[in-house]
Amino acid sequence: MVSSAPSNATPLCFSINSRPFNHNHTIASAYFSAVFSGLGLSSNLFALVVLAKTFHHTKSRTRSSFLLFLGGLVFTDFMGLLVTGSIVVSFHITHFNWRQLDPHCHFCNFMGMSMVFYGLCPLLLGAAMAVERFVGINRPFARSTAVSNSRACSTVAMVWVTAGCMSLLPLAGLGSYRLQFPGSWCFLNISSRPLDMTFGLIFSLVGLLSLAVSFLLNTVSVVTLLRVCCGQDSAQRRRDYEVEMMVQLILIMAIASVCWCPLLVFIAQTVLSGSELNVRHLLLWLRFATGNQVLDPWVYILFRRAILKRVAPKMDWSRGSIISLYPTLSTSFRKLTRASLGGTIDRLDHDRPNPPLPVQNATAVSSSI
Repeated sequence: MVSSAPSNATPLCFSINSRPFNHNHTIASAYFSAVFSGLGLSSNLFALVVLAKTFHHTKSRTRSSFLLFLGGLVFTDFMGLLVTGSIVVSFHITHFNWRQLDPHCHFCNFMGMSMVFYGLCPLLLGAAMAVERFVGINRPFARSTAVSNSRACSTVAMVWVTAGCMSLLPLAGLGSYRLQFPGSWCFLNISSRPLDMTFGLIFSLVGLLSLAVSFLLNTVSVVTLLRVCCGQDSAQRRRDYEVEMMVQLILIMAIASVCWCPLLVFIAQTVLSGSELNVRHLLLWLRFATGNQVLDPWVYILFRRAILKRVAPKMDWSRGSIISLYPTLSTSFRKLTRASLGGTIDRLDHDRPNPPLPVQNATAVSSSI
């Protein structure tokens, strides 16, 4: 009988970073990870409570669908911090041995999938929210028949499914997950190997494309909203909630861009250049990206009309447009939007038929005044 010798092959998730890790690293300290995760979890939980109360009292279908998107974003951030943060904090407290705890890399693959899933979801949700606002502002009649609360929930679920399928690609053979320095977390393997390079580029390009779509559509929506708010019909169309939602969406996009662009560009640049992975830069840009999950809920917590009314109670918040509070800015924005739109409004006003007022009616009107 031939007995098979035990296999000493290094598991795939440990094959690159096989040397012992040094745990004395300031960025990856237990105190920092615990405080960071606790702050993020409490912020997102508070935002979820505020969103639930606002959604319960809102009567506008447009605003309720936007709140569903925002609730999906905050819930995703909360779960991302809960799943990944609990693993990282547990490692720093117990210093468990990954090789003994997870000899077949199942736990490492789970955390790598979580990092990719909860990383892509906010970016994809930001793009979906930009599309929803673009349609709502630029195509209001089409939106009124196409978007509902159930459609918003379906879109959020579709984003989750898309991000989940992408996180499963390494398990299907496209790329791999690796234990990363200082041994507290797993992430996609950033290397110039063909399959790892392909998955790294897919992850980076999807994230960067989502940010680009958000920037483009939000810019068009802001220009359209300024045209409406500063135009001749600004007194007849209330746009307070439209402005509020656009301000929140622009801040979410700006935070996501600042937090995620360094990491996404760093991954793409590293795999394309074939250079050695800079661990310190990877940890630094990862902390930037994780900050997105902490800052997102404060956008809605702080930038609400209810909070702004308390901060500036003497302002006239009953007007048809927030921008109408500043006449000088209103005039400047009107000139800017007219110039950027190539005189479209002027041509429409010129082409619009304007029948002459009968003499007798004009006399009657002047006499009545």
